[in-house]
Amino acid sequence: MNENLSTGPIRFLGRSAREALTKQRGGVFWLYGLSGAGKSTLAAAAEKALNQKGHLTVLLDGDLLRTGLNRGLGFSDDDRRENLRRAAEVARLFCGTGVVVLCSFITPTKAFRSLVRQIVGEDDFHGIYVKADFETCRARDVKGLYAKAEGGGVKQFTGRDSGFEEPEQADLVIDTACEPEAESLAALLAFIEPKLRRE
Repeated sequence: MNENLSTGPIRFLGRSAREALTKQRGGVFWLYGLSGAGKSTLAAAAEKALNQKGHLTVLLDGDLLRTGLNRGLGFSDDDRRENLRRAAEVARLFCGTGVVVLCSFITPTKAFRSLVRQIVGEDDFHGIYVKADFETCRARDVKGLYAKAEGGGVKQFTGRDSGFEEPEQADLVIDTACEPEAESLAALLAFIEPKLRRE
C-alpha cells in the first residue's frame, strides 16, 4: 500500500454547488433508435439551440465514442453492453456537474436501456425514442451503412442481422418518419427545457 495515498474520507464538491455555477439542473437525455433515425442530427441541433440560450451542454455520440473511449469494442451483445455502460458512466459524471448531457446511441434492447437508466439514475435519466422504421432509415442511409450491410461489409447490423426492441414506454417518442426535422426539434426542446430549471 502506498503510504502517500489518503485512505480517509474525501469531501468532494457537492452537486448543488456545481449546479449553482451552471445555473441549471443537470440531466441526461438519451436518444435511441435505429441507425439513420435522426438521433445524432436531433441531438446536435438541440445542443446548438440550448447553447444559444445559455445552457452548458455536452454531446455523447456513439460513433464518436467508438473512435476513442470505446475504441476496440465490436458489436457483439457483450461489446454493445460495455459500450453503453461506459457511455452511461460518463453521462452520469457530467450530469453531476450540472451539465445537460445529450446522448445518441442505438441502444437496441430493453435490457440495455434499463442498464443505462440504472447507472445514470431515475431522477436524471430521460429516454427519448427517435422512431423511424427500417425501410425509412434504409432509404435515408445517410452514412452509407445500409448499403454496406447489404454488401456484407457490416456484421450484426441493427434491424437487419441484430434485433431492435421497440420500447413499451418511453419518456418521449419522436417519430422522424412522420414529421419534419424542425417539428421534431421543437418537441425535443419542449421536453428538455422545463427539466433544466433548478428548484
